[in-house]
Amino acid sequence: MPNPDLQSLIDETADVESVLDSATTFITGVPALIDTAVKAAVANGATEAELKPLAQLSADLKTKADAVKAAIAANTTA
Repeated sequence: MPNPDLQSLIDETADVESVLDSATTFITGVPALIDTAVKAAVANGATEAELKPLAQLSADLKTKADAVKAAIAANTTA
């Protein structure tokens, strides 16, 4: 049986990894949802000019997601 303090640390690490995975999924998933919605709106008659703010939001979120991924990678040891 592992030391209780060690087991607690192991459990906390698993929770952090789960949170990071969830955050990564969310951060990368939202721009994809926006892109799909924009394509559907264009297919239904909206103009790209009308949807430009949403397309820009998607691009901005992708840029921020890349920055978050880079920060996590830079601060994670193997």
